[in-house]
Amino acid sequence: MTDVDRFASPAPDARDMLVAANPDPSSRLGYLLRLPLGGGMVFRTSGTWPRTKALYCYPVDVDEWPAEPEIVERAPIRSCVRRGAAIDLILERGRENRSQIVFTTARGREAVFWQSPRTRKQARPNVTTPTARAAGIASLQILVDTREQYAYRFATQQVSTVKYALPCGDYGITADDRLVAAVERKSLADLVSSLMNGTLRYAVGDLAALPRAAIVVEDRYSQVFKLDWVRPAMVADGLAELQVRWPDVPIVFCETRPLAEEWTYRYLAAAHAWAETERAVTDRMGIALAAKQAKVSLATPLPTPQPTDQPTAQPTTAPPTAQVRAWANAAGILVPERGRLHGDIWQAWRLAQGQ
Repeated sequence: MTDVDRFASPAPDARDMLVAANPDPSSRLGYLLRLPLGGGMVFRTSGTWPRTKALYCYPVDVDEWPAEPEIVERAPIRSCVRRGAAIDLILERGRENRSQIVFTTARGREAVFWQSPRTRKQARPNVTTPTARAAGIASLQILVDTREQYAYRFATQQVSTVKYALPCGDYGITADDRLVAAVERKSLADLVSSLMNGTLRYAVGDLAALPRAAIVVEDRYSQVFKLDWVRPAMVADGLAELQVRWPDVPIVFCETRPLAEEWTYRYLAAAHAWAETERAVTDRMGIALAAKQAKVSLATPLPTPQPTDQPTAQPTTAPPTAQVRAWANAAGILVPERGRLHGDIWQAWRLAQGQ
Protein backbone atom coordinates (compact mmCIF):
# COMPACT_ATOMS: atom_id res chain seq x y z
CA MET A 1 0.00 0.00 0.00
CA THR A 2 1.35 3.44 -0.89
CA ASP A 3 1.68 6.32 1.56
CA VAL A 4 -1.58 7.81 0.33
CA ASP A 5 -4.29 5.34 -0.66
CA ARG A 6 -7.80 6.50 -1.46
CA PHE A 7 -10.86 4.39 -1.91
CA ALA A 8 -11.70 3.81 -5.49
CA SER A 9 -14.98 4.73 -6.32
CA PRO A 10 -17.66 3.08 -6.52
CA ALA A 11 -19.89 0.32 -6.17
CA PRO A 12 -22.92 0.27 -3.94
CA ASP A 13 -21.85 0.71 -0.30
CA ALA A 14 -18.21 1.13 -1.37
CA ARG A 15 -18.18 4.52 0.36
CA ASP A 16 -19.57 3.19 3.65
CA MET A 17 -17.84 2.36 6.90
CA LEU A 18 -19.17 -1.03 7.98
CA VAL A 19 -19.09 -2.53 11.46
CA ALA A 20 -20.31 -6.11 11.80
CA ALA A 21 -20.55 -8.60 14.64
CA ASN A 22 -17.54 -10.91 14.77
CA PRO A 23 -18.80 -14.43 13.97
CA ASP A 24 -15.89 -15.96 15.93
CA PRO A 25 -17.24 -16.57 19.48
CA SER A 26 -13.77 -17.30 20.88
CA SER A 27 -12.41 -13.85 20.01
CA ARG A 28 -12.31 -11.16 22.70
CA LEU A 29 -12.73 -8.55 19.94
CA GLY A 30 -16.43 -8.71 19.24
CA TYR A 31 -16.66 -6.61 16.08
CA LEU A 32 -15.26 -6.40 12.56
CA LEU A 33 -14.49 -3.02 11.00
CA ARG A 34 -14.27 -2.71 7.22
CA LEU A 35 -12.83 0.29 5.40
CA PRO A 36 -12.84 0.81 1.61
CA LEU A 37 -9.08 1.20 1.11
CA GLY A 38 -7.53 -0.66 -1.82
CA GLY A 39 -9.33 -3.97 -2.03
CA GLY A 40 -10.75 -3.41 1.45
CA MET A 41 -9.20 -3.41 4.93
CA VAL A 42 -10.69 -5.42 7.80
CA PHE A 43 -9.89 -5.14 11.50
CA ARG A 44 -11.12 -6.98 14.56
CA THR A 45 -11.98 -4.45 17.23
CA SER A 46 -13.71 -4.21 20.61
CA GLY A 47 -16.29 -1.49 19.85
CA THR A 48 -18.27 0.28 17.17
CA TRP A 49 -16.68 3.72 17.73
CA PRO A 50 -13.90 5.13 19.99
CA ARG A 51 -16.18 7.16 22.27
CA THR A 52 -14.50 7.08 25.70
CA LYS A 53 -11.21 5.35 24.94
CA ALA A 54 -9.04 4.31 22.01
CA LEU A 55 -10.00 0.87 20.71
CA TYR A 56 -7.42 -1.82 20.07
CA CYS A 57 -7.65 -3.22 16.52
CA TYR A 58 -6.21 -6.37 15.01
CA PRO A 59 -5.77 -6.34 11.20
CA VAL A 60 -6.97 -9.49 9.43
CA ASP A 61 -7.26 -10.64 5.84
CA VAL A 62 -10.22 -9.26 3.92
CA ASP A 63 -11.43 -12.84 3.40
CA GLU A 64 -12.34 -12.94 7.10
CA TRP A 65 -15.22 -10.58 6.38
CA PRO A 66 -18.29 -12.87 6.46
CA ALA A 67 -20.28 -13.54 3.31
CA GLU A 68 -23.46 -12.52 5.12
CA PRO A 69 -22.32 -10.07 7.80
CA GLU A 70 -24.49 -9.03 10.73
CA ILE A 71 -24.14 -5.26 10.29
CA VAL A 72 -24.40 -3.32 13.55
CA GLU A 73 -23.35 0.09 12.21
CA ARG A 74 -23.11 1.61 8.75
CA ALA A 75 -22.11 5.18 7.93
CA PRO A 76 -21.32 6.91 4.63
CA ILE A 77 -17.73 8.10 4.29
CA ARG A 78 -16.76 11.61 3.31
CA SER A 79 -13.01 10.90 3.30
CA CYS A 80 -10.81 7.87 3.98
CA VAL A 81 -7.10 8.53 3.41
CA ARG A 82 -4.00 6.75 4.58
CA ARG A 83 -1.04 9.01 5.34
CA GLY A 84 2.01 7.08 6.46
CA ALA A 85 1.23 5.20 9.67
CA ALA A 86 -2.32 6.52 10.12
CA ILE A 87 -5.69 6.35 8.37
CA ASP A 88 -7.80 9.50 8.61
CA LEU A 89 -11.50 8.62 8.55
CA ILE A 90 -14.25 11.27 8.18
CA LEU A 91 -17.91 10.24 8.05
CA GLU A 92 -20.93 11.94 6.54
CA ARG A 93 -22.74 12.73 9.80
CA GLY A 94 -22.96 15.56 12.26
CA ARG A 95 -21.58 13.91 15.39
CA GLU A 96 -18.85 11.32 15.95
CA ASN A 97 -17.66 11.84 12.42
CA ARG A 98 -13.86 12.10 12.76
CA SER A 99 -11.48 9.35 13.80
CA GLN A 100 -8.04 7.98 13.08
CA ILE A 101 -6.59 4.48 12.91
CA VAL A 102 -2.94 4.52 13.99
CA PHE A 103 -0.38 1.80 13.25
CA THR A 104 2.40 1.47 15.83
CA THR A 105 5.04 -1.09 16.80
CA ALA A 106 5.98 -2.20 20.32
CA ARG A 107 9.01 -4.52 20.64
CA GLY A 108 8.56 -5.77 17.11
CA ARG A 109 4.87 -6.45 17.60
CA GLU A 110 2.36 -4.60 15.44
CA ALA A 111 -0.36 -2.71 17.28
CA VAL A 112 -3.25 -0.73 15.80
CA PHE A 113 -5.50 1.69 17.69
CA TRP A 114 -8.71 3.40 16.61
CA GLN A 115 -9.01 6.80 18.26
CA SER A 116 -11.16 9.91 18.02
CA PRO A 117 -10.44 13.57 18.88
CA ARG A 118 -12.22 13.03 22.19
CA THR A 119 -10.03 10.09 23.26
CA ARG A 120 -6.88 11.88 22.12
CA LYS A 121 -7.84 14.93 24.17
CA GLN A 122 -8.24 12.78 27.27
CA ALA A 123 -4.66 11.60 26.85
CA ARG A 124 -3.33 15.19 26.87
CA PRO A 125 -3.36 16.85 30.29
CA ASN A 126 -4.00 20.58 30.17
CA VAL A 127 -0.73 21.54 31.84
CA THR A 128 2.47 23.34 30.90
CA THR A 129 5.71 21.92 32.21
CA PRO A 130 7.90 24.40 34.13
CA THR A 131 11.17 25.78 32.79
CA ALA A 132 12.78 26.50 36.17
CA ARG A 133 16.07 24.75 36.85
CA ALA A 134 15.75 21.52 38.78
CA ALA A 135 17.54 21.55 42.15
CA GLY A 136 19.09 24.88 41.18
CA ILE A 137 21.55 23.17 38.81
CA ALA A 138 22.68 25.50 36.03
CA SER A 139 23.59 22.71 33.62
CA LEU A 140 23.09 18.99 34.04
CA GLN A 141 24.80 16.35 31.91
CA ILE A 142 22.63 13.29 31.32
CA LEU A 143 23.95 10.09 29.79
CA VAL A 144 21.63 8.53 27.20
CA ASP A 145 21.98 4.84 26.47
CA THR A 146 23.21 4.14 22.96
CA ARG A 147 20.42 1.56 22.48
CA GLU A 148 17.67 4.06 23.32
CA GLN A 149 15.47 4.82 20.30
CA TYR A 150 13.55 8.11 20.07
CA ALA A 151 15.39 9.39 23.14
CA TYR A 152 14.31 12.39 25.19
CA ARG A 153 15.92 15.59 23.96
CA PHE A 154 15.29 17.70 27.10
CA ALA A 155 14.83 20.66 24.76
CA THR A 156 13.18 22.92 27.36
CA GLN A 157 15.56 22.09 30.22
CA GLN A 158 19.13 23.13 31.00
CA VAL A 159 20.55 19.75 29.97
CA SER A 160 23.36 18.45 27.80
CA THR A 161 23.14 14.83 26.67
CA VAL A 162 25.93 12.36 25.91
CA LYS A 163 25.48 8.98 24.24
CA TYR A 164 26.91 6.22 26.40
CA ALA A 165 26.52 2.45 26.72
CA LEU A 166 24.84 2.32 30.12
CA PRO A 167 24.93 -0.99 32.03
CA CYS A 168 21.27 -0.48 32.97
CA GLY A 169 18.57 2.12 32.42
CA ASP A 170 18.07 4.52 29.53
CA TYR A 171 19.17 7.78 31.20
CA GLY A 172 21.75 8.26 33.93
CA ILE A 173 24.14 10.58 35.75
CA THR A 174 27.63 9.99 37.11
CA ALA A 175 29.67 11.22 40.06
CA ASP A 176 33.41 10.56 40.27
CA ASP A 177 33.14 8.56 37.03
CA ARG A 178 30.62 6.22 38.64
CA LEU A 179 26.98 5.73 37.62
CA VAL A 180 24.97 6.88 40.65
CA ALA A 181 21.42 7.13 39.25
CA ALA A 182 19.46 5.84 36.26
CA VAL A 183 15.93 5.94 34.86
CA GLU A 184 14.42 3.25 32.64
CA ARG A 185 11.79 4.60 30.19
CA LYS A 186 8.81 2.47 29.23
CA SER A 187 5.71 2.88 27.11
CA LEU A 188 2.73 0.98 28.46
CA ALA A 189 2.97 -1.63 25.69
CA ASP A 190 6.70 -2.09 26.34
CA LEU A 191 6.12 -2.31 30.10
CA VAL A 192 3.49 -5.02 29.73
CA SER A 193 5.39 -7.07 27.14
CA SER A 194 8.62 -7.01 29.17
CA LEU A 195 6.66 -7.94 32.29
CA MET A 196 5.04 -10.90 30.53
CA ASN A 197 8.26 -12.27 29.01
CA GLY A 198 10.26 -11.84 32.23
CA THR A 199 12.85 -9.32 31.03
CA LEU A 200 11.49 -6.57 33.26
CA ARG A 201 12.41 -8.54 36.37
CA TYR A 202 16.07 -8.65 35.34
CA ALA A 203 16.03 -4.96 34.39
CA VAL A 204 14.69 -3.98 37.82
CA GLY A 205 17.29 -6.20 39.50
CA ASP A 206 20.08 -4.39 37.62
CA LEU A 207 18.63 -0.98 38.54
CA ALA A 208 18.43 -1.99 42.21
CA ALA A 209 22.24 -2.35 42.29
CA LEU A 210 22.57 1.44 41.80
CA PRO A 211 22.34 3.95 44.66
CA ARG A 212 19.28 5.56 43.01
CA ALA A 213 17.08 4.25 40.16
CA ALA A 214 13.49 4.36 38.90
CA ILE A 215 11.22 3.29 36.03
CA VAL A 216 9.03 5.91 34.35
CA VAL A 217 5.98 4.89 32.29
CA GLU A 218 4.57 7.15 29.57
CA ASP A 219 0.94 6.44 30.43
CA ARG A 220 -1.64 6.37 33.22
CA TYR A 221 -1.95 3.49 35.63
CA SER A 222 -5.68 3.31 34.81
CA GLN A 223 -4.80 2.21 31.27
CA VAL A 224 -3.53 -1.08 32.69
CA PHE A 225 -7.13 -2.07 33.39
CA LYS A 226 -8.22 -1.28 29.82
CA LEU A 227 -5.86 -3.78 28.19
CA ASP A 228 -7.71 -6.31 26.08
CA TRP A 229 -4.88 -8.56 24.85
CA VAL A 230 -3.70 -9.57 28.33
CA ARG A 231 -5.43 -9.98 31.69
CA PRO A 232 -5.22 -6.62 33.52
CA ALA A 233 -5.14 -8.34 36.93
CA MET A 234 -2.03 -10.28 35.87
CA VAL A 235 -0.26 -7.05 34.93
CA ALA A 236 -1.29 -5.30 38.16
CA ASP A 237 -0.13 -8.26 40.26
CA GLY A 238 3.19 -8.41 38.43
CA LEU A 239 3.89 -4.71 38.97
CA ALA A 240 2.96 -4.96 42.65
CA GLU A 241 5.27 -7.95 43.10
CA LEU A 242 8.18 -6.05 41.55
CA GLN A 243 7.60 -3.11 43.90
CA VAL A 244 7.54 -5.36 46.96
CA ARG A 245 10.69 -7.21 45.92
CA TRP A 246 12.63 -4.08 44.93
CA PRO A 247 11.07 -1.18 46.90
CA ASP A 248 14.05 1.10 46.13
CA VAL A 249 13.16 1.14 42.41
CA PRO A 250 9.82 2.97 42.08
CA ILE A 251 7.62 2.52 39.01
CA VAL A 252 6.14 5.94 38.25
CA PHE A 253 3.23 6.47 35.81
CA CYS A 254 3.50 9.93 34.23
CA GLU A 255 0.49 9.95 31.89
CA THR A 256 2.24 11.33 28.77
CA ARG A 257 5.67 11.32 27.16
CA PRO A 258 6.36 15.05 27.86
CA LEU A 259 5.48 14.60 31.53
CA ALA A 260 7.66 11.49 31.72
CA GLU A 261 10.54 13.47 30.20
CA GLU A 262 10.03 16.26 32.73
CA TRP A 263 9.92 13.78 35.63
CA THR A 264 13.12 12.09 34.41
CA TYR A 265 14.92 15.44 34.32
CA ARG A 266 13.76 16.40 37.84
CA TYR A 267 14.62 12.98 39.27
CA LEU A 268 18.13 12.89 37.82
CA ALA A 269 18.78 16.47 38.93
CA ALA A 270 17.73 15.59 42.48
CA ALA A 271 19.95 12.49 42.37
CA HIS A 272 22.87 14.65 41.17
CA ALA A 273 22.37 17.08 44.08
CA TRP A 274 22.19 14.13 46.50
CA ALA A 275 25.42 12.63 45.16
CA GLU A 276 27.24 15.96 45.51
CA THR A 277 26.01 16.34 49.10
CA GLU A 278 27.04 12.79 49.99
CA ARG A 279 30.50 13.37 48.56
CA ALA A 280 30.93 16.58 50.54
CA VAL A 281 29.81 14.87 53.74
CA THR A 282 32.16 11.97 53.10
CA ASP A 283 35.08 14.33 52.54
CA ARG A 284 34.30 16.22 55.75
CA MET A 285 34.00 12.99 57.73
CA GLY A 286 37.37 11.81 56.47
CA ILE A 287 39.09 15.10 57.36
CA ALA A 288 37.46 15.23 60.79
CA LEU A 289 38.43 11.64 61.53
CA ALA A 290 42.05 12.24 60.52
CA ALA A 291 42.20 15.44 62.60
CA LYS A 292 40.79 13.63 65.64
CA GLN A 293 43.39 10.89 65.37
CA ALA A 294 46.18 13.46 64.97
CA LYS A 295 44.96 15.37 68.04
CA VAL A 296 44.94 12.22 70.17
CA SER A 297 48.45 11.25 69.08
CA LEU A 298 49.83 14.71 69.96
CA ALA A 299 48.08 14.97 73.34
CA THR A 300 49.00 11.48 74.57
CA PRO A 301 52.69 10.91 75.41
CA LEU A 302 54.16 7.88 73.78
CA PRO A 303 55.06 5.15 76.33
CA THR A 304 58.71 4.25 76.81
CA PRO A 305 59.46 0.90 75.26
CA GLN A 306 60.14 -1.76 77.89
CA PRO A 307 62.14 -4.88 77.31
CA THR A 308 60.01 -7.95 77.16
CA ASP A 309 60.39 -11.59 76.50
CA GLN A 310 57.07 -11.72 74.65
CA PRO A 311 57.32 -12.28 70.92
CA THR A 312 56.93 -9.22 68.77
CA ALA A 313 53.35 -8.76 67.58
CA GLN A 314 52.91 -9.52 63.94
CA PRO A 315 51.29 -6.85 61.72
CA THR A 316 47.56 -7.37 61.33
CA THR A 317 46.29 -8.62 58.00
CA ALA A 318 43.88 -6.59 55.90
CA PRO A 319 40.22 -7.33 56.63
CA PRO A 320 37.84 -8.59 53.94
CA THR A 321 36.56 -5.92 51.56
CA ALA A 322 32.99 -6.72 52.57
CA GLN A 323 33.81 -5.87 56.20
CA VAL A 324 35.26 -2.47 55.25
CA ARG A 325 32.29 -1.78 52.94
CA ALA A 326 29.86 -2.57 55.77
CA TRP A 327 31.80 -0.26 58.10
CA ALA A 328 31.72 2.55 55.52
CA ASN A 329 27.97 2.19 54.98
CA ALA A 330 27.37 2.29 58.75
CA ALA A 331 29.53 5.43 58.98
CA GLY A 332 27.58 7.12 56.17
CA ILE A 333 30.46 7.03 53.70
CA LEU A 334 29.42 6.57 50.07
CA VAL A 335 31.02 3.43 48.63
CA PRO A 336 30.25 1.34 45.52
CA GLU A 337 28.07 -1.72 45.99
CA ARG A 338 30.66 -3.97 44.35
CA GLY A 339 34.24 -3.94 43.11
CA ARG A 340 37.43 -2.55 44.65
CA LEU A 341 37.37 0.20 47.28
CA HIS A 342 39.26 3.44 46.86
CA GLY A 343 42.47 3.90 48.89
CA ASP A 344 40.88 6.77 50.85
CA ILE A 345 38.24 4.36 52.20
CA TRP A 346 40.91 1.94 53.41
CA GLN A 347 42.84 4.80 55.02
CA ALA A 348 39.73 6.03 56.84
CA TRP A 349 39.10 2.50 58.11
CA ARG A 350 42.68 2.16 59.41
CA LEU A 351 42.40 5.51 61.19
CA ALA A 352 39.14 4.43 62.77
CA GLN A 353 40.80 1.23 64.00
CA GLY A 354 43.78 3.15 65.41
CA GLN A 355 46.20 1.63 62.91
